[in-house]
Amino acid sequence: MSLPGRFPGQSVISLLRLAAGVLIGQLAIIGFGVADTVMLGRYADTASLATLSLGQAIYITMFVALSGVTQALLPTFGRAHGAASPQLLSRAFRQGLWLAVMLCALGVAVLVWPAALLRLTGNWHDPSVDRYLRILALGLPAALFFRVHTALSQAIAKPLLVTLLQVAALLLKLALNALFLLPANFGLHHLPALGSTGCAIATVLTQWMLAGIALLQHQRSRTLRPYKALRHWEWPDWAQQRALWRLGGPIGLGLLVEVSAFTFMALFIARLGDTQLAGHQIAANFATVLYMLPLSVSIAAGSLVAQQLGAGHVSAARHAAWGGVGAAALLSAGIGAMVWLERVRIIAWYTPDPGVQAVASHLFVFIASYQVFDAVQACSAFVLRSYHIASLPSALYAFSLWGVGLGGGYVLAFNTLGLHAPALQGAAGFWMGNSAGLALAAGSLAWLLWRVTRRP
Repeated sequence: MSLPGRFPGQSVISLLRLAAGVLIGQLAIIGFGVADTVMLGRYADTASLATLSLGQAIYITMFVALSGVTQALLPTFGRAHGAASPQLLSRAFRQGLWLAVMLCALGVAVLVWPAALLRLTGNWHDPSVDRYLRILALGLPAALFFRVHTALSQAIAKPLLVTLLQVAALLLKLALNALFLLPANFGLHHLPALGSTGCAIATVLTQWMLAGIALLQHQRSRTLRPYKALRHWEWPDWAQQRALWRLGGPIGLGLLVEVSAFTFMALFIARLGDTQLAGHQIAANFATVLYMLPLSVSIAAGSLVAQQLGAGHVSAARHAAWGGVGAAALLSAGIGAMVWLERVRIIAWYTPDPGVQAVASHLFVFIASYQVFDAVQACSAFVLRSYHIASLPSALYAFSLWGVGLGGGYVLAFNTLGLHAPALQGAAGFWMGNSAGLALAAGSLAWLLWRVTRRP
């Protein structure tokens, strides 16, 4: 049965209900990085936190880009669900697994041979970062499989299928982190504290736990069993794979541009010393946590728009699209105000180091100021993907975040024009450039969405 059309109020209610479930899971997953940053900041030295910053910058860039390609599955699954075609949905899921296999091969290569990216920091070889990334490579197959599983649950508006697993995974991650960082507290006096290496091992073990339980869900869940998604074997359908890559490739490229803006910020800031890099790591980590709110609204909006388009309800899809953008913007404005008022307490929770606190406090001003821009660009981009529009947004991202954001940030950070504005030099320069890039991306993508949703 196709989905009924909804008036605007119903669209917003459905969107917020779905976003709430997605948000809990997203916060749990991003809690992995928060746990690593906070626990290393408190129970290890600044060098360990700097290693984490470089390692996470490379890993997150790679993983977000690969996960971006899998986001082609969300509108594909959503339209199949909206058209009430479980067979089409289960077949798309199996093709999604083949897509994940191909992506995994690319990702493992980056994690095992990261030297090209490390050269940007001035280090041809960093054994601690190499070790951190190679351990994370062991968990990549499980992580990508779970991404496909997550896309299915979101597309059928059942995010709790994975949300509870993600919360449990965070608890396991915290316990394993504590075990590897403070083994003596658990009576393991013969085991050395493993620092960032222990955090990587904890992540891998948790990722495989998630993948194993996801497999069991396909066998035993009342919601997933009717789809029989894993009860049949099929080879890759190259026509469908090409369609997924045509949509997912630009999505992955767009997300690569977005996250690499932060990645290259970290790599360039590494030249300024461990204190600047550690302060940036705290700000970047907390900014990522905040991004989970507009991201969750964006995922929910994209899913609902895809369902309505699959059911043939163009007007309801338009209402869901703009309801999502408006809700994301309003919620993020409130978050920005909270960050401004509570920034000192938040930073103190991360680290007791006064030097790192001073750097982070300056950067939190930018976090508070760009929240609305970040929300509008994210939600607009997700909704455009449901309309199968991804190439132009990727080009807009490249100009806004690489050209204006990263390029402008480099000019400010290293004072290449001799402007001598101390408040915008160092790490702050990169954050100012990034804020300007996000504002440009938000305006451009919202305008594009307005043009698309005007179509009959």
